Amino acid sequence: MDTHSSLELPEQFNAAVPLVDGNVAQGRGEKVAIHYQGGTFTYRQLQVMINKTGNALRHLGIEMENRVLMIVLDCPEFIASFLGAIKIGAVPIPTNTIMRSRDYQYFLNDSRAMALIIDQQLLPEVEPVLANCPFLKHVIVIGDTTGKYHSYEKLVEPESESLEAAPTHRDDMALWQYSSGSTGFPKGVVHLQHDMYHSYNTFGKYIVETKESDLVFSVAKLFFAYGLGNSLYFPFSVGASSILWPARPLPEDMFKIIDKFKPTVLFNVPTMYGQMLQVKGAEKYDLSSLRILFSAGESLPPELFRQWKERFGHELIDGIGSTEVIHLFISNKLGSAKAGTSGKIIPGYEARVADDQGNDVPKGEVGNLWVSGDSTAPYYWNKHQKTKTTMIGEWVITGDKYYIDEEDYYVYCGRSDDMLKVGGIWVSPIEIENCLMEHPSVLECAVIGEEDDANLIKPKAFIVLKEGVQPGPTLEQAYTEHIRARLAHYKYPRWYEFVPELPKTATGKIQRYKLRQLSSA
Repeated sequence: MDTHSSLELPEQFNAAVPLVDGNVAQGRGEKVAIHYQGGTFTYRQLQVMINKTGNALRHLGIEMENRVLMIVLDCPEFIASFLGAIKIGAVPIPTNTIMRSRDYQYFLNDSRAMALIIDQQLLPEVEPVLANCPFLKHVIVIGDTTGKYHSYEKLVEPESESLEAAPTHRDDMALWQYSSGSTGFPKGVVHLQHDMYHSYNTFGKYIVETKESDLVFSVAKLFFAYGLGNSLYFPFSVGASSILWPARPLPEDMFKIIDKFKPTVLFNVPTMYGQMLQVKGAEKYDLSSLRILFSAGESLPPELFRQWKERFGHELIDGIGSTEVIHLFISNKLGSAKAGTSGKIIPGYEARVADDQGNDVPKGEVGNLWVSGDSTAPYYWNKHQKTKTTMIGEWVITGDKYYIDEEDYYVYCGRSDDMLKVGGIWVSPIEIENCLMEHPSVLECAVIGEEDDANLIKPKAFIVLKEGVQPGPTLEQAYTEHIRARLAHYKYPRWYEFVPELPKTATGKIQRYKLRQLSSA
């Protein structure tokens, strides 16, 4: 198996260099790299922005290994800041743009970031806690500013267009990302200079099969591990182009963007595919440019796969990745996608399904998913105990429950702490959710465990209904009959709660722990 080991790379390797300088050197300087708000930016224009930003950071005293926290919407300045920091050997930390003040205070103090780069419109959320961040020396604001902080534009404008890359080692820190915190407080995931290279040369090369002629559109934003690969280092690795969309994604807007820009590759999440299916008259939009449509961030219900293919004719290519592995490591492949599965292991990675003692379980039996590959994070920042229990030698324990079916496809059964033991038998909430999703009245749902009067765990379903559907006992009885006709008798929910929306992380993962808190309140 081709593992695309980092040992292929020279010891001195800077991850920023091949992504933009490499394209300019290969004659793609005038090729469009990104489409943004009605305009375009070529690889040469990005190179200039990156070099000027890197020089500006250096002149502020930012040195190799200093952290630079980024709270930046998808825009050219994001790419310039991210790659400019890496090019000088600093460590950018792209951060979720919809968090709260206390979260940003934690990120700034945990990382000891020396500089913060932030969009002006996001500053009001962060500004109240800046006085509580003793390690922070510089605040750089993109957009108009009162002059209290550095203006990104004024800081960068006078700088040189040339910048020599720092002599980083292929195993130096390159970037951090904070995990989404679906099961608790976020962890700083450390990634190395060679990790993006490995991810492109595995998933990007074998599954996406990225081409120079591709135009990529990602619903997931650049600050996500998923979005960063989608919009930046997959297309830039081959001189392709990306569409950057800073606004909150709305289902009809997604159709309009595809119709207008004609992307060839779409990266999306199951929640958005579900919402797009609810758009009336969506057939008027032209989706013929799309050669491949991906789904990740949460498990894709087979019913969504079926409905999308039936309505629009596309297979949805589902896969699983994690911040710890930087991107996807198991995926379906175009032409052989199997609904209800995450696909097969991607060349360049290894996976195993193990019991709680770390022993492999037989095919078809549910266990803990372990993954190995050259893009896995070496450790969590300042989380020694969590590192020891998650990163075992070359393996990362993902925290996901899986089994391998008879055709070697990996089938998701939920997060390890979401699995329910009903009547002494492990039950996957995903299985019940997928079954509920087949009912025509259900828009979204999530299942947790709740104690009954005998203090025994039984399934409870939270349901978001489609427009115009009224909740009530008759509908609940219909759900029970629907599930008992399809699943083992003990798997039906004993309670149904109708809610306007489900709590989710910014990556679209359902936060079942919040539902458990709500249920026990």
